[in-house]
Amino acid sequence: MLARRVLLGSALGALFGSGLGAEEAGQEKLKVVVSFSILEDFVKNVGAERVESTALVGPNGNAHVYAPSPADARKVADARLVFVNGLGFEGWLDRLVKASGTKAAIVEASRGIAPRDRVTGNDQGTADPHAWQSVANAKIYVSNIRDALIAADPAGRRIYETHAARYLAKLDALEDEVKATITRIPDDRRRVISTHDAFAYFDAAYGIHFIAPQGVSTETEASARDVGVIIKQIRTQRIRAVFLENVSDARLMRQIAGETGAKIGGVLYSDALTDENGDAPTYIDLVRHNVKQLAGALLS
Repeated sequence: MLARRVLLGSALGALFGSGLGAEEAGQEKLKVVVSFSILEDFVKNVGAERVESTALVGPNGNAHVYAPSPADARKVADARLVFVNGLGFEGWLDRLVKASGTKAAIVEASRGIAPRDRVTGNDQGTADPHAWQSVANAKIYVSNIRDALIAADPAGRRIYETHAARYLAKLDALEDEVKATITRIPDDRRRVISTHDAFAYFDAAYGIHFIAPQGVSTETEASARDVGVIIKQIRTQRIRAVFLENVSDARLMRQIAGETGAKIGGVLYSDALTDENGDAPTYIDLVRHNVKQLAGALLS
């Protein structure tokens, strides 16, 4: 568990609140550190102009294998809030927080989400941290971020509530869009292979079954037996597509596709956004891209 958890309420508001907004008091923006790029996008959408955010693991970065630097410790030390995913996603976080000596509140953005346990591979019994793959869960992240920002900066309540409401409405529309697209895919085609086990929440929410040679972390390597089982499964179940990821080595997936005849369906974005020039510079872009790739491969 994390060393500290945020207390979303009046106590934190009294601790951090100045009573004046950053613009009105001429003060600096609220400095926050965010563990990875997807979470930072949520923070930016809620915090807008009142927040200055820094992501430790940036676009196309792999948080599973990330190694914090002394510069990262300084960023955490200077922050007022540190937003993290939780659910075991940032295995390096406790060490970083301790090294930094920060007084910042640590906000677990996934708080309140019912974790899904992994039941296969080396990760049996561990929580799957990839909760943002369900848009309904993303709305919980946003609500937690809104509440934490209000607690830290009560003068910005109206701004945080307004921006959160707008973004939540966009996520509602996105959820409808995803469900409408997935509905078009016949049930017997809703099986794909992905690089690592990052889509269980998507599976539960939308009914696309993902099979992965790696566990929930890209640190784990698939055994020859795991790969053999998946190859047999592809053949017996006639799985149509294999998908790559922007945070994983593509060679294993290309090997599996070559041995089975399954086609490479494209790249899915699981744990990280792309930069501005990529296909998924925002969370909404990420979800739309993934759904488009899945539908294109499974309907063709």
